[in-house]
Amino acid sequence: MKRSSVRTQRHRVVFGVGLLTAGVALAGCGAGSVETASTHDSGGVTVTNCRTEKTFPQPAEKIYVNESQMLSNLFALGADDQIAAVSGLPHGKQEMMKDIYGERRIDSLPINSGEYATLENVMAEQPDTMMAGFGWGYSVEDNLTPATLDKHGIPAYVSTPTCRQDTGDAEGIMPPWKAIKTDIRNVGRITGKQDQARSTITDIQQRLDRLHSAQHPDTAPTVFFFDLTGKAVMSAGKFSPAQAVIEAAGGTNALGEVDADFTEVSWETLAAEQPDFFVISDYGEGAQSFKRKVRSLKTNPATKDLPAVQESRFLRLPIQMLLGTPLTIDSAEHLRKSLEKWDLVPDSDIQPERDLNS
Repeated sequence: MKRSSVRTQRHRVVFGVGLLTAGVALAGCGAGSVETASTHDSGGVTVTNCRTEKTFPQPAEKIYVNESQMLSNLFALGADDQIAAVSGLPHGKQEMMKDIYGERRIDSLPINSGEYATLENVMAEQPDTMMAGFGWGYSVEDNLTPATLDKHGIPAYVSTPTCRQDTGDAEGIMPPWKAIKTDIRNVGRITGKQDQARSTITDIQQRLDRLHSAQHPDTAPTVFFFDLTGKAVMSAGKFSPAQAVIEAAGGTNALGEVDADFTEVSWETLAAEQPDFFVISDYGEGAQSFKRKVRSLKTNPATKDLPAVQESRFLRLPIQMLLGTPLTIDSAEHLRKSLEKWDLVPDSDIQPERDLNS
């Protein structure tokens, strides 16, 4: 089974290519460390992000956000008014985010472009902070990294789930729930929303505890995370946010033994796993939309006869809900109810707190 770590960049689908190479080290990324923060007399706050201490204005009031990952953290804290510019949100992703957050909130965003930002785009806005993730906004190839932004006096925060060691060791990846809470805590300090951050973390932990305490079957159903489709299939290993979602819901990740976050497998390997259920990420439009992925599962010779495919045991989740953000707990609740619907786990009193206009 081939191991790889991938993301979409400028809306290109890339299979089997490690986007996060040793060059990422210049951004100071690592993982597995405890993120801390301290406030300076100058009004700034220093947080430990990807093993690097970085000082941000407090509160940051002109935040440039590239892609949707960090938007979810800012939305969770009610920091909408501190967002100065947004890029990397094409029409399809905007529509999906409206399903999650409502039209008014997304239409109010200062969206510069559906394309990913360049260094020049960011500098033109003169933000006091930038927030993005590697493969989800930052790019060594495009010379838009925390290191290059530092040279222009713009402190840049990296989404913790995308932090990597330059060695590529899987052991350096911070566990998903810890990474989520780390970002909420740090972004709360940067935006001056510490109270909201503490409340959000408490809420997530309470809901996670309820999921863990729900009755589990003797044999957990095998769940396959179907992320990207093509000549091969991109899915998720043991270090991914999808693993955290599946486990919290009472399932077993079909690729949970793979030491990776995102990993590529053949269609034949997918079929051999005999999944009981599919979580399918929706990118909103094009080849990676939910409808196109369902079609590929139902027409590919390797998967079309699987019982889960024939019976359409699918859960559609917008990709924004599977990126290691506060929305991860919502994904776990929706998956739990879907597994209950198909009698794959016992009924419980778990109810998703966020509605989805699917």
